[in-house]
Amino acid sequence: MALTLLRSTKGTLEDIFRPNVLCRLWDCLLGQTTSQRSISYRPLSATNIGYELIPPSAKYGGRHTVTLIPGDGIGPELMVHVKSLFTHACVPVDFEEVQVDSTCSPEDFHSAILSIRRNGVALKGNIATDHNLPSTHLSRNSLLRKCLDLYANVIHCKSLPSVLTRHKDIDIIAIRENTEGEYSNLEHEGVPGVVETLKITTKSKSLRIAEYAFQLAHEMGRKKVTAIHKAEIMKLTDGLFLQCCAEVASRYPQIAFETMNVDFTTMQLVTQPQKFDVMLMPNLYGNIINNICIGLVRGAGLVPGANYGHQYAVFETGARQTGKNIAAKNIANPTAMLLASCIMLDYLELTSYATCIRNAILASMGNKSIHTPDIGGHGTTSEIIQDILSHI
Repeated sequence: MALTLLRSTKGTLEDIFRPNVLCRLWDCLLGQTTSQRSISYRPLSATNIGYELIPPSAKYGGRHTVTLIPGDGIGPELMVHVKSLFTHACVPVDFEEVQVDSTCSPEDFHSAILSIRRNGVALKGNIATDHNLPSTHLSRNSLLRKCLDLYANVIHCKSLPSVLTRHKDIDIIAIRENTEGEYSNLEHEGVPGVVETLKITTKSKSLRIAEYAFQLAHEMGRKKVTAIHKAEIMKLTDGLFLQCCAEVASRYPQIAFETMNVDFTTMQLVTQPQKFDVMLMPNLYGNIINNICIGLVRGAGLVPGANYGHQYAVFETGARQTGKNIAAKNIANPTAMLLASCIMLDYLELTSYATCIRNAILASMGNKSIHTPDIGGHGTTSEIIQDILSHI
């Protein structure tokens, strides 16, 4: 499968949150002049386990078509704001909106998959999963990632000067294997009262995500990769994952490699998060650790996320909650979704438009008077959007 290779870019504010940028993203925002690198999904050379991945070409007079999945909770209202910003900035993107939510039919979900396969890229809100439904009902989020083989989920959590947090100087890249593990959705009741679930770990997918992580760390100039596991209990599954990580690490002697139990990791994150650099995780651990990292920077509404596969890319917020408790209250922080849309624009090589919108978002973030309640303010979603529009 295709791995992303990285290419050098200048350390400018415009580079922050490129889809091609999953390391040192926040150096730009913090005003540092460090050299930047970006993740290019058109590899500059052949990888040792994959093939070149080319973003979808523009159509219809230079315009791109992107699948839009509003999802549940605050997703629909955030997508309205994305579309308004794109219209205001004259972004050459047409959205093909597909309604996929917690109540959608299998036919609707199939239509969404076909749409993404046709367009190659999607912007997605989070889809709720009701755990009270029968076991035959699969999570739409998980199923979408598997159908499209979106094997790499990447987020970057870094402390922001304008946001008050308990810990300072956090700078963590979290890479999560996205397609197997406990999310294999294989459960059964062998006898009444005894339920089993299967955790699937394969050598091919473990090697794939490990190679992705180390290649990213190498190109970004990162110093250390930490593989998260529970191999002392799950000796075969997590043991295989660690073996694959160690095998790949041996090809990158310039990068320090360590392993850490997932339980100890959680304690270290809330006490000494600065010790982590790049974190490499299986599916379930990655979901948990991602949310801890996002919480450390107070960023459920600040941190965007990206999911990459060999042929397709889906962009969404880093935290995968729907925010249903704040839906339709005009207090949702739109920053994460807007920045995710900027990553998407860079992925489509619409860099000038991404830069325009991104700079406006970052300028607006400096205005603490309109910060939303999630980061300690009293502002509204509408106030943030209007402030961003005024900077475009």
